[in-house]
Amino acid sequence: MSTPLMKQYSQMKSKYPDTVLLFRLGDFYETFEEDARTASRVLGITLTKRGNGGASDTPLAGFPYHALETYMPKLLLAGLKVAVCEQMEDPKFAKGLVKREVTEVLTPGAAFSDSILRGNRNNYLLSVALPTPICTRHDLVGMAFADVTTGEFRAAEVPLGELSRHAGSLSPAEILVQHRDRETLRPLLSGAATGVETVLEDWIYTFDHAHEILLEHFRTKTLKGFGMAEMTPGIVAAGSLLHYLRENQKSNLPHMRKISALNVSGFMTLDGSTKRNLEIVRSSTGGEDGTLFSVLDRTATPMGARLMKRWVNQPLRTIGPILERLDAVGDLIAGSGLLADTGGILSGIGDLERLVARISTNRATPRETASLAGMLEASDALRSLLGARGGDRLRTTASAIPGLSGLAASIRETLDDDPPPTLASGSVIRKGVDAALDELRAIAHNGKEWIANLQRTERERTGISSLKVGFNTVFGYYIEITNTHRDRVPQDYIRKQTLTNAERYVTPGLKEFEEKILNAEERILGLETSLFNDLRASIAARSDEIQQGASAIAAIDCLASYAVVATTLRYVRPEMDEGTEIVIRGGRHPVIETLLPPGESYTPNDTLLDGDTGQVQIITGPNMSGKSSFLRQTGLIVLLAQIGSYVPAQSAKIGIVDAIFTRVGASDNIASGESTFLVEMHEAANIVNTATGRSLILLDEVGRGTSTFDGLSIAWALTEYIHDRIGAKTLFATHYHELNQMAALLPRVRNLKVDVREYGNKVIFLHTVTPGSADHSYGIQVGRMAGLPEEVTTRAAEILRNLESSDLIVHGEDAPGQARTERRVSPDDQLTLFAGRDEKLRSMIAAADPDSTTPIEALRLLAELKKYVSST
Repeated sequence: MSTPLMKQYSQMKSKYPDTVLLFRLGDFYETFEEDARTASRVLGITLTKRGNGGASDTPLAGFPYHALETYMPKLLLAGLKVAVCEQMEDPKFAKGLVKREVTEVLTPGAAFSDSILRGNRNNYLLSVALPTPICTRHDLVGMAFADVTTGEFRAAEVPLGELSRHAGSLSPAEILVQHRDRETLRPLLSGAATGVETVLEDWIYTFDHAHEILLEHFRTKTLKGFGMAEMTPGIVAAGSLLHYLRENQKSNLPHMRKISALNVSGFMTLDGSTKRNLEIVRSSTGGEDGTLFSVLDRTATPMGARLMKRWVNQPLRTIGPILERLDAVGDLIAGSGLLADTGGILSGIGDLERLVARISTNRATPRETASLAGMLEASDALRSLLGARGGDRLRTTASAIPGLSGLAASIRETLDDDPPPTLASGSVIRKGVDAALDELRAIAHNGKEWIANLQRTERERTGISSLKVGFNTVFGYYIEITNTHRDRVPQDYIRKQTLTNAERYVTPGLKEFEEKILNAEERILGLETSLFNDLRASIAARSDEIQQGASAIAAIDCLASYAVVATTLRYVRPEMDEGTEIVIRGGRHPVIETLLPPGESYTPNDTLLDGDTGQVQIITGPNMSGKSSFLRQTGLIVLLAQIGSYVPAQSAKIGIVDAIFTRVGASDNIASGESTFLVEMHEAANIVNTATGRSLILLDEVGRGTSTFDGLSIAWALTEYIHDRIGAKTLFATHYHELNQMAALLPRVRNLKVDVREYGNKVIFLHTVTPGSADHSYGIQVGRMAGLPEEVTTRAAEILRNLESSDLIVHGEDAPGQARTERRVSPDDQLTLFAGRDEKLRSMIAAADPDSTTPIEALRLLAELKKYVSST
């Protein structure tokens, strides 16, 4: 039979079966049974056993309650959900078993712990709702996401075929799906989450339930004010997410005051391949160093860094907002000392978004709450500065920062100048705020003085000089008078204890003091807690205003970061229009130039792309010459321009593009059974099926993962398709020099090459892109630079000369493009890798006719053949 305690535990665990239940027992959080095994393994704590009133012992593992912030992040980072079961009454006063309740359920997507959060990254919880069990890639699905640590809450509807891209841009820590759709969504979302998938019951994903919970939470009658009235799957996704948060947080989430409808069509398309290849927020090694974000992020606040990451992931495709950002950056640069003054104020603001969320959910400490006053005062200063000295865009943005100096003053007037990190430490509330609190503190701190004063007062009142006030643990405080002076005892004295030679008394005042002094510390804590909670509630009531101001400050921080980068790295303002040209003069790679050793500079190059004469540009040149860097710098400069940043160039004119697509490098997906070439073809197929005439395509080798003829044929046909059918501006770096022939066949194809210089067996890369075509890839020289044995490179050079003596493609009438539907090379034709250089010799012999050749002609032919053989 289980003990009452274990019965209580089992009841709690049955309500939260998919969590690790932390069960509060006195000064410890304990886990039992399978949870104990999990906790022991993940946390590295000892697994023990305890008796359970039955035949067997129960596995047990626990840790001190004050170490919760140390152990909780480890459980969440392991992808686990954690239910915290607290004692709801003081065990000293409990009658029977202590009452316990689960106060919150923490999951990777709904965690407040600083140990798991990163200041420059949002911690998103994502919910996805399908309209029907079976959807096509064009059907709209609901997507809602929230960061409970900041109060951000958004919803959108996107085509199912684009769900993976949009979900991936969020890097959610946790994804919610309904039970019905989990198998459908799992492959689409497999690469989007860094944490766990949570499956919810189907009834939570019904429209009526989702709609009702949203209206109840926001206290509105419709969702029109949030721009969501016409959404159906979007509402279902948002309502299910809010349901999940409210169930887990055990509160009404007071800081989540609004939801915004997100129009994803306003952002440039950046698929996962493009983000990976351009290393926008994550480098090829998996970190943030060496990324575009690392170059741009000069923000002064964590919320500014988070917004910067969103801006970089979501370039704009509407020219108006882009120009507004560029104007603001220009104002910060041009204003005398404005950028420095703005940065100075921003550095004193901190993470206003997350702080107000912690305060609103009663998680903020007294010290954290006190810091809000300084942040609000700095916010006021920023609004005043930009309102007086900023341009139109800066003034408009700054005007969204509310004036909260009154709230800041209230915080300062309520809290001590240097409050402790915890309420239990005391001295949280300033002296003079509450008279009862001041009196209790005086009693607690000056009890001996009060007793001495009482003794002196009573001696004067009674005329008994031997009267004394004392204390013992059994009877408490008392007034002791010897029997000699019994007849002088005042009438308001109450006999408490009789001794041999004296009597002990109490007075109503002494009894009241005793009650106060004995319970002073507990009452002080209670009063301070009450006053502190009142302060937090008053702040939470204005959380919407504070969050609004925080959003504006984050935007200003990003714009200031742009300005700092522009001034320190010599960026220029791009000219933006809705045309089809991309004209970059003296463009540089924004990341590579910051990584070069001191004294080295990046070689700038021009990019001239347009839809009339230079739509598709074939770039040839040796390995390591800079072809890939040239492609990437073009993509990054366009992206920078469309997030409203200045760009690394002498000048730039950018026509808005709707998407950037890349096909770069070689990789495989062994786990899914995809070879390097199949991955390459998947990426190529995605590009040609998705790109439009306003897209920018960057191809760095296509077709290299298969045979030469196969790969060349695919590359040729792909280029024709982009040129004829799509019309997208395209840079195509390739080692297939045969593709240079296309410039003579297609009107909008141009050839570019990366210049090199040869000195003997050495090659010097100039990294300069110029019109023309290269006829060598210099792979053997690169192999020599890499340290291949000389025997290998010498033999390779010999084989190369042998190969170059034969044409890989039959030229003339059957050359590519002359007749696209005709066969250029028979499948039976084979290239002999080590063929001797005897084709001409063979042709000379074949042309001779022994039957009609005279002896003199035969001698001349023999002499010619000998001469040819000698010369070769």
